[in-house]
Amino acid sequence: MPDAPKARRWSRRRWLGTTGLLAVGGPWLARPSDRGGPAEPYFQALGRALQAVGMAQARLVVDLPRLRANIARIGSHQQKTGMALRAVLKSLPCLPLMDEVAQAWGSRKVMAFNAAQTAALLQARPDAQVLLGKPFPVAAAAQLLEQLPRERIAAIEWLVDTEERLAQYRQLAQAKGQVLRVNLEIDVGLHRGGFEDEAALGRALSSFRSSPGLQWRGFMGYDAHVAALPDIAGMRSTAWETARQRYERAWALAQQLLGPQKKQDLTLNTAGSPTFRLHDGQGVPNEVSVGSAALLPSDFDKPLLSDLQPAVFIATPVLKAWPRFRLPEGATWLSRAAQAWDRNQTRGYAIHGGHWLADPVSPPGLQASGLYGPSSNQQVMVASNTVALQPDELVFWRPRQSEALLLQFGELLIYDGKDISSEWPTMAASA
Repeated sequence: MPDAPKARRWSRRRWLGTTGLLAVGGPWLARPSDRGGPAEPYFQALGRALQAVGMAQARLVVDLPRLRANIARIGSHQQKTGMALRAVLKSLPCLPLMDEVAQAWGSRKVMAFNAAQTAALLQARPDAQVLLGKPFPVAAAAQLLEQLPRERIAAIEWLVDTEERLAQYRQLAQAKGQVLRVNLEIDVGLHRGGFEDEAALGRALSSFRSSPGLQWRGFMGYDAHVAALPDIAGMRSTAWETARQRYERAWALAQQLLGPQKKQDLTLNTAGSPTFRLHDGQGVPNEVSVGSAALLPSDFDKPLLSDLQPAVFIATPVLKAWPRFRLPEGATWLSRAAQAWDRNQTRGYAIHGGHWLADPVSPPGLQASGLYGPSSNQQVMVASNTVALQPDELVFWRPRQSEALLLQFGELLIYDGKDISSEWPTMAASA
């Protein structure tokens, strides 16, 4: 019995000591784990195919089997719903890529977003049926009227978002003596422009009865906000129902002011890659637009697209490899401190190019150095000791989007699942 208090005192000391160690060492136990490792078999095979053709600078690679599988899965939406598919040119700015989509979907419908790409598309593919995805300044429309023959102009539906712009297009049509087909943008809840006020929309629709130079061709209502909203407290379902009702009211107004209209004769466009699968063909819209989903850049990792696979990557060679990453003289101590905390900043690499709208995906654990900062010339990357790259070996990035990046690397390298089988030219760079 006399020894019991002493045992309790020792027990308390041990407990207090352990608590102290945890207080000091707890944050250390929270150090980032080693995220590195060898490249996955998929990227190893892709790297061998690229090195076999002597790839020596940053290039964009399209996985053709994955692309075709994605296109086929997207195409099944048309079979299920009866809604036509319209390919988005800004997201797929490469004519062979657009041809793949057109053939698979059996559709020449295209959505274009700038004058340069619209002109290039219609010059190369005169059977394309173009709906503009955003309103062009009337000056851009005038330039296209000068560039393209009348029969190509007749393939364009000009998107108009306000009464003022509609008046500008009316004057242009009169000045050029050309009928312009007009699609009215309606705001279905995104609040990024388009007719929201029904009185203004009614005046715009009514004006077509006395405007021989303009022909009403339908509506475009973009609903991307629906997929972006959190599914909390009914936010998403409310936004979806509001979008549906606004489209229905616009359609009813057109029927009232312009007489009975047949949906199959008009372009009643909606959606985009994030929301096209929400449409079942039972509403007013008769077509959906899809582009980015075919390549699935990472911004489109959405539950509605979970059956699709990434089909485009940036591949670039390692130029320099250092066993220890070091910041420039005067701040070298900071890199040592960073390595002591995060083992994923141990090794350093410089790659060809960088600072893209993309994220490194292979080998795992490779990351841009936040301490060194971005560079479009030689991006400095860091990794743990389990990432052992040598100069000339390839690393891979996954684009976050396709519309800007596809124009930055020259011709697309096409990977057929085994070899680099061809190169596809992209369209000229344009904003």
